[in-house]
Amino acid sequence: MITCRDIYNLQLDGVELLTGETGLDRIVSWTYNVQTKPYNDHMNHGNFALIVIDYVRFTFEKAYEAMIELNDLGISGLGISVTEDRENVPEKMIDKAKELELPLFFIRWKGASFVDISQSIGQLILETTISNKRTGDYLYNLLFGYEVNDKYIEKISGQFGLNFDRPYRVGIIVVDRKYGVNLEQDEHTYTYYTDCLNRMVIHMKKRPMYMRFLNKFVLLFEKTETKDTEHEIEKILRELDERSEFKGLIRSTCILGSPYTKPADFGKSYQEAKNLIPKKDYLPNPTGKKVLSASAMGIYKYLFNSGNHSDILGYCNNRLKKLEEYDHANGAFLINTIEAYYMHGFNVGKTAEALYIHRNSLQYRLKKIEEILDISLEDSVEYLDLVNCILVKKLMFDA
Repeated sequence: MITCRDIYNLQLDGVELLTGETGLDRIVSWTYNVQTKPYNDHMNHGNFALIVIDYVRFTFEKAYEAMIELNDLGISGLGISVTEDRENVPEKMIDKAKELELPLFFIRWKGASFVDISQSIGQLILETTISNKRTGDYLYNLLFGYEVNDKYIEKISGQFGLNFDRPYRVGIIVVDRKYGVNLEQDEHTYTYYTDCLNRMVIHMKKRPMYMRFLNKFVLLFEKTETKDTEHEIEKILRELDERSEFKGLIRSTCILGSPYTKPADFGKSYQEAKNLIPKKDYLPNPTGKKVLSASAMGIYKYLFNSGNHSDILGYCNNRLKKLEEYDHANGAFLINTIEAYYMHGFNVGKTAEALYIHRNSLQYRLKKIEEILDISLEDSVEYLDLVNCILVKKLMFDA
């Protein structure tokens, strides 16, 4: 989707930004020619509103009141035109728009018409939609195409900046909604939410491939050790869900499949993520994470598949590998520390006593575990998964 900044960058003849620079990244869904009340019967979230000061329906005083009401209803920006350019926009209105962080544009009477502006905004939205569709079509072929060959991948992928000598994974953003009395308004709110989500995702730092598919939002992105993309998705979804117009009504979760290097396996990553969607609300998630994956679900994922001993043992080995390597190389006892800390009810004093070490040494070990695994041991899901893996390995080797 486009923003007020895109409208500003059009440099339309006779269109001047008066104030509201801080709100230029508000997303524009369409245009709305303000005429009669009640405004919420006609206006949708993200509409770019246009008002003519004609001294019949609107004086500047009425336009001032309308601006405040329309901003509360979620307009993206406001364009003011004055019949025959009789007056300038009053400072009172400019100051209020600045306070609201609402982009306020002045449109000269003999400059761009409202028709010109509406057509320009419509064209921008159309071009953005076509560009997104092109990316979405290619991603669809990667995930579900039956005749995608190496030449096609090599020819097309370079245009999207993909380099298949590194692993990529699929994420599916699932949107959960609550419905109220006004179903039409619910749909407008949902559409605006998805427009905001679309804009934020396609402007992520790593620029993942992205498409809407069967009421879900699918991403393909490079997996890195720092998990930058996962952290950015978490931030985007948390920010969106906390916005006043969406809070309590719409919330999203991103489910991740496993990473793969071969494009032929990307469809498998999608299916893994898809299979986890029905389970997302039944798993412990005390910190309210917005991004979940097979690895985040830990050993529980084997409860949803026909897992065998080798699968479970392989998972446990991978989960504990870095700690076991550190223990072996440094003569440390991090694995024992995790188990002991759990068995003694997370009591530092009792755990240190049981391990015959000082409390400070225990605290150092716990910090080292967090550093090596890049996790927080205050996350009970992560901790429980580590303990499960330790116990499973003991039981399997003792069996």
